[in-house]
Amino acid sequence: MLEVTDLKKAFGSLQAVDDVSFKIDSGQIMGLIGQNGSGKTTTFRLILKLLTQDDGTIRWNGKPFTKEFFNRVGYLPEERGLNQKMTVEHQILYFAQLRGKTKAEIDPLIDQWLEDFQVVGGRKDKIKSLSKGNQQKVQLITTLIHEPELIILDEPFSGLDPVNAELLENGIRDARDRGASIIFSSHNMNNVEELCDNMVMLKNGRQVLNGTIHDIRESFGRTRLFLESPLNRAELEQVPGVLDVREVNNGTHYVTLENADVGHQIFDLATKEGYIPTFSQQPPTLEQIFKQIAGEVNE
Repeated sequence: MLEVTDLKKAFGSLQAVDDVSFKIDSGQIMGLIGQNGSGKTTTFRLILKLLTQDDGTIRWNGKPFTKEFFNRVGYLPEERGLNQKMTVEHQILYFAQLRGKTKAEIDPLIDQWLEDFQVVGGRKDKIKSLSKGNQQKVQLITTLIHEPELIILDEPFSGLDPVNAELLENGIRDARDRGASIIFSSHNMNNVEELCDNMVMLKNGRQVLNGTIHDIRESFGRTRLFLESPLNRAELEQVPGVLDVREVNNGTHYVTLENADVGHQIFDLATKEGYIPTFSQQPPTLEQIFKQIAGEVNE
């Protein structure tokens, strides 16, 4: 289990990370979200001891990180970097050996990993001969092939098309299923919503959200309503507490509510003649929550 408590880091007058705390159990995935400059990468670098915190603690299973523990960490930085002159197999073996693995342990695994990630290129090909997308997949393999217990991925989905993003999602789930603790940052809220058990959002270095995806969404109230009924747009707009009405499909309206209780009144009006095809009252999506909090003026 990774446990981060009251983490702080300043660069001069800039408080880059300010009292950040979270836990990730074994076999769990946590998403770290926030605008550019919110403190995500600095938090990763503090966990990895690439930077020294001003205050706070970082522990693995209740103990400070040891030098040996970093052999059980997989890290994918936001800025990718592979040796263009190396072959694929030499690059993979090089990083695995840095993590304490031997050639005899890793070499037999390479072909299967290349196949699983659908890398277009052979193990004997030089990195520079691969497309950028396939180079990124090779770097992902170097991050995961030694089966780390803690995996940190900084914007791993950046630049991946939907097919390759799905391959990465499968790789992340496989690592979770074998018990790894995983944390990744992403600007794509769909990735976070589909993969993560928990989520932390940073804004200007401070933690503004922390919890399960379900609990965070529910805390914002079920203020989004999809409705297919005899009611037209004008009738919906007259209901007190309705903030906005949009027609999203023929006969289906997307209604934004001031609070969840307004949904009861709309339901009663919509069903006064009986059955209606659609009434789905939902909390906002993570993307809507992200935009709301990111757009709020700082106090």
